[in-house]
Amino acid sequence: METLNAAELLAALGHESRLAIFRLLVEAGPEGMNASAIAEKLDLPGATLSFHLSHLSRVGLIKGERESRFIHYSAEYGTMDELIAFLTSNCCQGEACLPKTAACATTAKRRAKIAKP
Repeated sequence: METLNAAELLAALGHESRLAIFRLLVEAGPEGMNASAIAEKLDLPGATLSFHLSHLSRVGLIKGERESRFIHYSAEYGTMDELIAFLTSNCCQGEACLPKTAACATTAKRRAKIAKP
């Protein structure tokens, strides 16, 4: 991942509402949620939610798929994985220094943790 791309992703997550939306979709798993469920859960007006969903989609942190007249949103786990790897690569000269991320130290472990109900 390029530094500019990482900065763009972090900037998108730097807004309280977008971060809440992204975390909610990560928690929802690959099934994701439709926009009305997101709005209800986070108590966001439709226009505001639409703006933030559009921004997160544009940078590649989430994706939206149309299901009849609704759009179903889910997190882009690959993008999240690349960002985490970028942020933690070469950390502390290869020493284990991040105890909270030790349980998720590899892509396989993070994905297995996400897949669990």
